[in-house]
Amino acid sequence: MRVGFYQFQPRFGRPGENAEAVAAAVREAGADLLVAPELAVSGYVFASREESAALSETLPGPSTQLISAACRQAGGRAVLGIAERARDGFYNSAALVGPDGVEGVYRKAHLFGEEKLHFSAGRGGFPVFTIRAAGAEVRIGMLVCFDHFFPEAARTLALAGAQIICHPSNLVLPEYAQLSSRVRSIESRVFWVLANRYGTEDRGGGKTLTFTGASQVTAPDGKVLVRAPAEGDDLQVVEIDPAQADDKNVTARNNLWEDRRPELYRL
Repeated sequence: MRVGFYQFQPRFGRPGENAEAVAAAVREAGADLLVAPELAVSGYVFASREESAALSETLPGPSTQLISAACRQAGGRAVLGIAERARDGFYNSAALVGPDGVEGVYRKAHLFGEEKLHFSAGRGGFPVFTIRAAGAEVRIGMLVCFDHFFPEAARTLALAGAQIICHPSNLVLPEYAQLSSRVRSIESRVFWVLANRYGTEDRGGGKTLTFTGASQVTAPDGKVLVRAPAEGDDLQVVEIDPAQADDKNVTARNNLWEDRRPELYRL
């Protein structure tokens, strides 16, 4: 199975341009699964609640329809971050998009900083979605950016059978997620696709953030399979065998799932 990331610099308030950039990357990559950054369609640094609402979209909506058409052409799927407008509010979401449209949605559970002024925290838990790729069924989970700080989130996905965790991000803390995603891969023996953005968004009035790039794909043993630089567009794809994530053995006598002691844990 071919998985990868598209690291780029979304242009704030230009959803059509940003969605087309993701769609072009899907077509170029020809991957079974390509992950793009958090809020890849809208941009990130909102000046007001009205602005974030105006840049939110329904799912499905115009951006996911455009990307779905690219998936049909390429024969694969994409995961991207998007500001979702739902009947009960606005969410910082990740959408799994395939040839026939939106196949899954995850709403970010752990909001970071001023995201709390613009979005509601997701209440739907951590779902796992099954797709068919490279002739096999593959189980995918999604997290968004700051979710990586909470090992319970990744472990919940892994215990539910996820083989690949897709992680659209707009990271501003250098190296944190690049390290934690390797640890999450090791502790739950899963593949992890971290898709970060780079560049600076300066909206004035002190609303400026610089993003750290360095997107990467890690294997169940924590090895970094491919990694992007801190700056610049980067589209990378790597061949993996998702079934490797089903092997939870650490030694001949140690299995990560069989050795768990949930009766002792207090979470």
